[in-house]
Amino acid sequence: QVQLVESGGGLVQAGGSLRLSCAASGITFSTYAMAWYRQAPGKQRELVAAVTVGGSTNYAESVKGRFAISRDNAKNTVYLQMNSLKPEDTAVYYCNANRRAFNYWGQGTQVTVSS
Repeated sequence: QVQLVESGGGLVQAGGSLRLSCAASGITFSTYAMAWYRQAPGKQRELVAAVTVGGSTNYAESVKGRFAISRDNAKNTVYLQMNSLKPEDTAVYYCNANRRAFNYWGQGTQVTVSS
């Protein structure tokens, strides 16, 4: 069965850093584009960062220069390094794997940034 399991969320102070991890199983990981989304209460889910099969990345404007997505195909894992965190980054962060018609989601991990 396909599983995406996020970890690394928690409570941090503004200006701090966190590194999220998403471990995938049940898919041929290297053939999937991977992404991180987030959703805050009362707000729409938004794309935070994505990395293609070839390693190209893109980011939401609000996180450019602060967040970095990377993938380790040997470990079937995608990461989101989050630096200079702001209270507005507070949300549940979800891992996503996508290939053509196939779209899979993790359970989410809470990130809370205090002021």
